[in-house]
Amino acid sequence: MSPARRGLPCRTFPVVLSAPSGAGKTTIARRLRERRGDVVFSVSATTRAPRRHERNGVDYHFVPVDEFRRMIDAGELAEWAEVHGNYYGTPLANLTRAVERSQFLLLDIDVQGARQIRKVAADAVHVFILPPNGDVLAERLLRRGSEGEEVRQRRLSNACGEVQSAAEFDYVVVNDDLDATVDAVEKILATESHRVQHLPEMGATLERICREIGKHVAPPPGGAREIAQTQERSQ
Repeated sequence: MSPARRGLPCRTFPVVLSAPSGAGKTTIARRLRERRGDVVFSVSATTRAPRRHERNGVDYHFVPVDEFRRMIDAGELAEWAEVHGNYYGTPLANLTRAVERSQFLLLDIDVQGARQIRKVAADAVHVFILPPNGDVLAERLLRRGSEGEEVRQRRLSNACGEVQSAAEFDYVVVNDDLDATVDAVEKILATESHRVQHLPEMGATLERICREIGKHVAPPPGGAREIAQTQERSQ
């Protein structure tokens, strides 16, 4: 049963997933979306060419460089960056739509983008995904086989700087087992959605529950007069 159905306040928020290429953040985001109906994937815009299995409008919005620059000038992007020679960006409409629908918005973005999101979405929760070790990361990039050796070497060269930025994030999760990693990120969602400091309506909820409890409390033998005297002594 969801927290909302139990009468507890619960917030949704953007969830930023960042990692060096090959750490598995896109697969983690996909698994979370499959598990939960209140999680949606933020489809980024990019100028890079689609890979064999990718679909326009589903995995990315694939746009020409001129269109991407127009989106920047029009203020239509919540964040954007040039990564490995291509532009990537998050349409601002993704954030607005998720808020309206009370959904967790998963943003699969790089470290530069994560820094920009902090400025436009202060309530976002930032999670950095680490590989178990550097050898595993290199092997995953090689096994992916969707890019040339030059691009792979560039990604490996940038990986160290990206890993060192992990300290900027709210949480760090090591992806050594996919199911366990997805479980860990889902627990982060549950924890952050119930933090009292983020729930201004919690006071009203507690007052309501106290009133409901009070209906079942028998009055003392002295009736209303004794209740009043008891309240005066407690003040």
